[in-house]
This record gives sequence, structure tokens and C-alpha cells, in this order.
Amino acid sequence: MAILLLMTACRGEELLPPTETETRGDKQSGSLSGFYLLNEGNMGQNKATLDYYDFEKALYTRNIYGAANPDMVQALGDVGNDLKVYGNRLYAVINCSNLIEVMDKRTAVHIGTIEIPNCRYLTFDGAYGYVTSYAGPVQLGNKQIGYVAKFDTATLQIVDTCFVGYQPDEVEVAGNKLYVANSGGYLVPNYETKLSVIDLNTFEVIDSILVAINLHRVRKDNENMLWVTSRGDYADNPARLFRVNPLSKQITDTFELAAGDLTIYGDSLYYCGMDYAAGGAMSGIINTHTRQQVSTSIITDNTVLDTPYGIAIHPDSGYVYMTDAGTYINPGVLYCFTRDGKQLWNVRTGDIPAHITFIYK
Repeated sequence: MAILLLMTACRGEELLPPTETETRGDKQSGSLSGFYLLNEGNMGQNKATLDYYDFEKALYTRNIYGAANPDMVQALGDVGNDLKVYGNRLYAVINCSNLIEVMDKRTAVHIGTIEIPNCRYLTFDGAYGYVTSYAGPVQLGNKQIGYVAKFDTATLQIVDTCFVGYQPDEVEVAGNKLYVANSGGYLVPNYETKLSVIDLNTFEVIDSILVAINLHRVRKDNENMLWVTSRGDYADNPARLFRVNPLSKQITDTFELAAGDLTIYGDSLYYCGMDYAAGGAMSGIINTHTRQQVSTSIITDNTVLDTPYGIAIHPDSGYVYMTDAGTYINPGVLYCFTRDGKQLWNVRTGDIPAHITFIYK
């Protein structure tokens, strides 16, 4: 066990992997220059990698971090858990390496790091970033309560912390409040069941909202309603998707869906994931305003994904980008679909492709 903890607590000391490029899709003009894709990599192997797709050149580049940082011997690290752009910086949460890698958003050149133990997901508001932390090591039975760290985006210094529930995952800003999805994933079968509500002015927990066991995702729609996912217990309690009114603290709608990832585009919520009880790979669309299921499959041609894992929507064209993690131990695949679900192109990625963030010109 001591060896495992040592491996998961540090970044890889090996040389950075080689950069590879290939042309995919058609050249595009518009408000976006491209997008980054963070490949999670397998735990304990320091295989998180960063890819980039250039819209104007229709060029996909794997392992761009190495080319952008030739003087660094350390790779991104162990398990890429989240990726966000804020201001002129790109932030990659590297979970088991206990840090956020901060880069220039146009070049991916290293700027600095923020050390956060067992960090998970982040969001931003004003001059600050907020990142969830499991606090303790990656270990079942870990009863160390988790927290949200607040950091200054100018200095990259942590300025405050707020303890929430056990093993907090996604976090979302709505109004002047921060909503945190607590999972309790290390305490199986005694999972957490609530969203923690933090006042951004005082940075203190002021309330909680009861939803379901083992919470994961929390996203805000255009009407400031929260869409929250529960992983369930992988046995008697299935995974579900909930619509929560943060003002009344009530669940307004429940969908029996194993939404591993989701994204909101206009009034449409796109989701994908694996529902083994219902047959495996799944995806679909929900209208967030009418709260009706619009489609039970995003894909309308013969394309088959083995393990749908991540999803993003092009802000201008509405094209759907969906990742396939495959076997989780080999390189995955990124697919691009039209708005009506027809495949335009696909490309090989790193291991466990997961998180996409777009770059504006």
C-alpha cells in the first residue's frame, strides 16, 4: 500500500510523450480557434495527456503539453479529472497528483501549479477559482471530510477553504451561491446524499439540499435550475438524473438515466454514459425548459461507441463531440457528430478521453 500511495501522490518523472498530429474534419472559421481534450489516463500510471484540435487547420494534435513545454521532464501526471478555461489561462485538475496544472490557454505553456490533495472539479466566479478536494488519500474507508478550496486566479494562491461533505465532486455557481455535489464514495455503502450550499460572500456552508446517494455532477441551466446526477450504489439503487430547484430545495423531476457526463446547450441537456442494467452504452437529449425527453439517442447513424465517456457541444455550430473510453486501458476515440447525429469524423486520442474545453479567438 505504501508503494501505491507514493505512485499516486507524485507526477511522472519520465520524459514527456511524443507529439503526434493528423488532419481530421473540415477547416472552420468562426469565433473559436479550437478546443483542448484532457485524457484521464489510468490511475497510478502518470498517463494524463492533453490534446488540441485546431478548427482553422482541421488539425488534431496529441500530447500537446510535451511540445509546449520542452524543458520540462514531468508529464501532466496521474489522472486528469477536470479541464477549464478562465481568462487567459487553462486549468487541468490532476487528481492523484494532487495539483492543478495552470497553462497559457493559447500555447499550453506551463505557468504554475496549485497544490490540492485529491482534487476533483473546479469552477470560477469573479477573481476566484473553486476546487473540490477529497482531502485524504485515494482509499476506501477514508473518513476525512472533504472541502472546497478558494484560490486567487491572479496569484494562484489558496485564500480560503470551506469544509463540506465526504468526497465532494462537481461544483457549480448559481447566483451568489456555490453548490457542491457530495458523493461519500469512499464510505460505501454509507454514501452522502446532499448538495452543500456555500455563500460566496462569507464562504461558509449555509444550507444543504437532500437529493440522492453518491452524487456526482451538478450543472446549472438557463433558468438557474440545477441538474444533478447520482451514481447510485451499482446494485439496488440505480443511477439517476435529477432537476433540482435551488430556491425551494425540491426535486422537480427525476430521470432514470445513468448520465456519466452531461452538457447544457441552449435549452437542451445532452448526456451520455454506461447503463449496464439497461444494456450498456447510452446517450440522449432532454429539453431543460419543458423537462421532456427529446431523444433517447444522440447518434442517428450506424456509429457505435463502446464506452461513451465525455460530451461537449460546439457553441456556434452545435456539433456534438463525444468520447469513447473503449477498454479504459488503450487509446480512446473522439467522435464529431452533426446536430442531427450523423458522424463527421473521428480520431484516436490518449487513454480515457474525458474533458473538453473550447478556446475563443
